[in-house]
Amino acid sequence: MERLRTVDIPLTERTYGQVLARQARRNGDRTFLRFEDQHFSYAETDRITNRIANGLLKAGIKHGDHVAILLDNCPELLWTYFALGKIGAVSVPVNTAAKGELLTYYLTQSDSVALVIDHRLVERFAVVADQCPQVGALFVHDEEGDGTLPGIRPQEMFYAALERNADTPPDVTVRFSDVFCLFYTSGTTGPSKGNICTHAQGIGGSAAHVEFFGYRPEDTIYTCLPVFHGNAMNCSCVPALLADATLAISRRFSASRFWDEVREVGATAFNLLGAMTNILWAQPPSPRDRDHKVRQCMMVPIASFGREFEERFGIKLTSVYALTDFGNVSFLGPSHPPEKLQSSGQVRPEVQVAILDDDDLPLPTGTVGEICVRGNQPWVHAKGYYKMPEATAQAWANSWFHTGDRGYIDADDYLYFVDRKKDAIRRRGENISSWEVERIIARHPAVEDVAVFPVRSEMSEDEVMATVTLRESATLEPLELMRFCEDNMAYFMVPRFIEIVPELPRTMTQKIEKYKLRQDAEARLAQIWDRERLGIKVRR
Repeated sequence: MERLRTVDIPLTERTYGQVLARQARRNGDRTFLRFEDQHFSYAETDRITNRIANGLLKAGIKHGDHVAILLDNCPELLWTYFALGKIGAVSVPVNTAAKGELLTYYLTQSDSVALVIDHRLVERFAVVADQCPQVGALFVHDEEGDGTLPGIRPQEMFYAALERNADTPPDVTVRFSDVFCLFYTSGTTGPSKGNICTHAQGIGGSAAHVEFFGYRPEDTIYTCLPVFHGNAMNCSCVPALLADATLAISRRFSASRFWDEVREVGATAFNLLGAMTNILWAQPPSPRDRDHKVRQCMMVPIASFGREFEERFGIKLTSVYALTDFGNVSFLGPSHPPEKLQSSGQVRPEVQVAILDDDDLPLPTGTVGEICVRGNQPWVHAKGYYKMPEATAQAWANSWFHTGDRGYIDADDYLYFVDRKKDAIRRRGENISSWEVERIIARHPAVEDVAVFPVRSEMSEDEVMATVTLRESATLEPLELMRFCEDNMAYFMVPRFIEIVPELPRTMTQKIEKYKLRQDAEARLAQIWDRERLGIKVRR
């Protein structure tokens, strides 16, 4: 079967409904999705999502409505994306670790009018339901529950009921320029931002993965990354669909089960993020290291031991430079020259990249500066931040999107990422906003001020540290503060290191000098309160 290329899909036909129907006609009963012992063909996927789309319409969800999704990896998560796309509604995937104040923020800031939720997470929503009155409907996915609706909203329905509708395409006109999804990304000097992603952007970016990485119908693309994140959706799920390939989804990453799952599904490609690479590399070498069908792995970023990883596992490494705020920028394909392995590849034709200084003036080839990007064609990048016009304007100053990342372009036009300008923390595949963690910690009655920043960990990536000062006469133990964080933020945001100090270092304009805190902390981490060293587990 001839491989589908981006240019084969006219711009006006780049909607998820049209593409899924096209792929169903092309592939029929060929397997599209594998999830544990379940198999779904291309044709079944189209029919199932038609039924759910019609069920959503019957339940009152209409074109342009925002619907939050609180589901861990399962077929229904993918079906919900596609079904909402078919009726022109907007998916708002929410990290299932969110709770308390953070969950309230996502649901209210996004203007979500309904929530698709796993029954195991219903109690978490119940805690904040009164603060989210605009969420008028609940669709409860009850995989193994007791068959009882929660009774939180007048309008509640089991997700399974949505599938008991006609499997004909919904009678709704959806355009390529319509918003498909709000993907939230970490804030740096403010709250998380909802990136406005259109149908055309998502499909075009995913098709670029197919082209640059050479995915083909005989491939099985495996992911254990959460599908509520853009990486799994846009770098695995939709590329598999466009490549006429098979998608295999696992519930979550498990170092002990990873290679067995890869072998079981016959994976030929998968993606790794951050600490996943280090964890797999740290496992003892095994005679079965090459006992698999994998031909390539997209690793972001490519580790310093990338060449050794390729040799040990017999896998070709690829990579990308991409941002939730913008989209796909560059690709390092499987045929790259060996000496370019540490790069992020070459810029895709639809995008322009410039390395600029702090005055937005271009820097010479090979000079490190801020990576700034813009589209050469319409509808290739996100439209901006939802309900944040000032943040959007600031990011797009002088007609360039400012990534907040530093890098350079070499003489062969390969892009290299160097580091981040942003005040953000990258921990085990999650982007964490220092500002959000600080904002929640500052609500503790004993805390006077707080600085949250990254420190390097054993896994060669960021761990979260919080340094706080206390109000006069107040007392607070690190464990008590950690438990407070545990109750009010996602588990991966909870600081590992906590230190209580008399005062924070500041500039003459009273800005906290976080670089001093980080330098000092990294020089004596063994003396700082560390929940992992103490064997304290964070509740999920």
